[in-house]
Amino acid sequence: MANEKPFISHSVVVFLKLGGSLITDKTRAYTARHEVIARLASEVHQALNAAPDLKLLIGHGAGSFGHWAAKPYGTRQGVHTPAQWRGYAEVAAAAASLNCIVTDALIEAGIPVLSVQPSASARCHDGVLKYMDTYPIHAALAQGLVPLVYGDVALDGVRGGTIISTEDIFLYLADELHPAHILLLGEVPGVLDPDGAVVPHITPANFPALRQSLAGSEGVDVTGGMANKVARMVELVQRHPETCVYILSGTEPGLLARLLSLSPSLPGEGMKVLGTRITAR
Repeated sequence: MANEKPFISHSVVVFLKLGGSLITDKTRAYTARHEVIARLASEVHQALNAAPDLKLLIGHGAGSFGHWAAKPYGTRQGVHTPAQWRGYAEVAAAAASLNCIVTDALIEAGIPVLSVQPSASARCHDGVLKYMDTYPIHAALAQGLVPLVYGDVALDGVRGGTIISTEDIFLYLADELHPAHILLLGEVPGVLDPDGAVVPHITPANFPALRQSLAGSEGVDVTGGMANKVARMVELVQRHPETCVYILSGTEPGLLARLLSLSPSLPGEGMKVLGTRITAR
């Protein structure tokens, strides 16, 4: 009985990621962009008012908090020595610090957000997330709350410890929540090719040829950058062909509010020119 998940009515479920490059300055350690975070929070609030049936799960990257803390210790690759375990704790604290900033901004904007700490339950096997307690997330959604997850550390049966990205968490949660859409917001207007042009559409069929040439955001990123982000999402749409992923810029004021408000019809004509779309076919 304790493992049963609360019933969630059949509403549109959307995953939203506020990228680390968007909400922090990834070229400067521990530097949050408070005005950007406040604007995005306000837009989420507008969208939830406009689309009351929307079930939203938000995640955010670690940006210049977690990535700068993790790089000296190589936390992503493994945690074995006392110094590395101290680094593991420092990365967890840095990620939680940014999460507090984001949580406060969402609450201030009037959003009933519930922060869920991934490292409290996450378990990995050689860098792959294998378990995370999802009961709090199901319960939050069932009660009209907005769960908030974030890139964090995780214990690992092979590596000792590692780092899980928001995309790793989304991939895991998609198996239970079956999101209709996933919006990944960053600084860049989408996935960029070597010439700086936006790649409009990625599928499992064309991704292998694109992977080696992907460009990403500037700054320190210990979770693999754009190529790894896209790989996770390609895997997700292969497992869940009904889900559509969009990678786009969050720098345009008002865009997020419009996208979330229109979430039931995102695959329509109005979305084809925005960012990069990732689908199963």
